Amino acid sequence: MFLFLLHFWWWEFRLTTVQHWSFNLYLFVVIYALLLYLLCALVFPEQIGDYSGYREYFYSRRAWFFGTLAMMYVVDYADTWIKGSDYLRSFGAEYAIRNTCCVVFSLIAIWTRRPRYHAAFALAGVIYQLSWIAREFETL
Repeated sequence: MFLFLLHFWWWEFRLTTVQHWSFNLYLFVVIYALLLYLLCALVFPEQIGDYSGYREYFYSRRAWFFGTLAMMYVVDYADTWIKGSDYLRSFGAEYAIRNTCCVVFSLIAIWTRRPRYHAAFALAGVIYQLSWIAREFETL
């Protein structure tokens, strides 16, 4: 989540080049920030006293967490699309593939409690995110 937050705020600096802001564009940016907040709230609860441990808490909330994560990727794509077709195409096919895969893998994570799947999904997500940041977003 920390990596997502870092990437989000770094990304926001790039939005200074947007010439014409609309309320819809602003709304999508705010919704994306809200989804990140909700993900953090779901992963880092104030207390887990009703559960035997963090793992049990996480699995009991996985539908909310991964449903929100999937929604975040859908909103991200919609936000990029609303900024124009040229802007969307500037990210290439990798962007659409990335978002689609993340939505599909999140939906699978809602239905499975398999620790290996969740660990592999988390590890692959972090590695890919670091790779994408290094390749596409090193400088503004």
